Amino acid sequence: MEDGTQKKERMIRWLCVIAGIIVAFSLFVSALSKPVFKVSFLDVGQGDSILIESPSGNRVLIDGGKPGSILQPLAKALPLFARDLDVVIATHPDNDHVGGLPEVLTKYKVHSFIEPGSTGESSTYRELERLVKDTSIPRFLARRGMVVDMGDGVRLDVLFPDRDVSLVESNTSSVILRASYGSTTVMLTGDSPQVIERDVVRVYGNSLSSTVLKLGHHGSRTSSDELFVRAVNPQYAVVSAGAGNSYGHPHKEVIDLISRLGISVLETSKEGIIQCNSDGGSFVCD
Repeated sequence: MEDGTQKKERMIRWLCVIAGIIVAFSLFVSALSKPVFKVSFLDVGQGDSILIESPSGNRVLIDGGKPGSILQPLAKALPLFARDLDVVIATHPDNDHVGGLPEVLTKYKVHSFIEPGSTGESSTYRELERLVKDTSIPRFLARRGMVVDMGDGVRLDVLFPDRDVSLVESNTSSVILRASYGSTTVMLTGDSPQVIERDVVRVYGNSLSSTVLKLGHHGSRTSSDELFVRAVNPQYAVVSAGAGNSYGHPHKEVIDLISRLGISVLETSKEGIIQCNSDGGSFVCD
């Protein structure tokens, strides 16, 4: 039989254990909720789709891969029960970039839509145009100097186009974006060819420096001019392409250049979804 003193001591010990558990759990939750800037390169096969999230949960989706490729990886990257996107950006009207966007606009509430102003002939592009119009989503043309403020210090700067691209070849019209949070940055180039990359270097020079570079045109030799890659000077280069694709992406010349410059390469065809997390000071990509 325990006397009163022993019961009191046992109760105090249990209270200390419970208090310790509460403190440990609070620290664990605090660590999980630490503000993080996320950039997810979705595995949509031979195409592009990038989800950007601010620390407080504002979201921008850039491109949507081919038809039927986007909804599953997007749902995997988004928080459970998320059903809205603040901004959707179509870098250019090619089917491997906008083909999945009609599905996105049907399933998610989209608050604004940004595009370069070039035109596409595919049925999915026409469906995308119809959905944007029918759902009265505010629509904007991307132009150099435009800033998408995602809050929390996260911003997307439009570096190209700087002109009317309505009659320009599709890849050449691609929207080039630089996303930044603190001292961490991501360069997103659509399918921009080398001639546009060199033009951007002429305008911005070494201020293009970014932690992560999404290689243009799925790692094709038509993009990733050495002058441009050196100006961006990334820690990571991401290739968004399908395994065994018929184009041979990424091309050997591009991978050789990236390797020679000491840049780490990540490929969606090998890694699946590639997520880069930043606390504002450094990125971790895996």
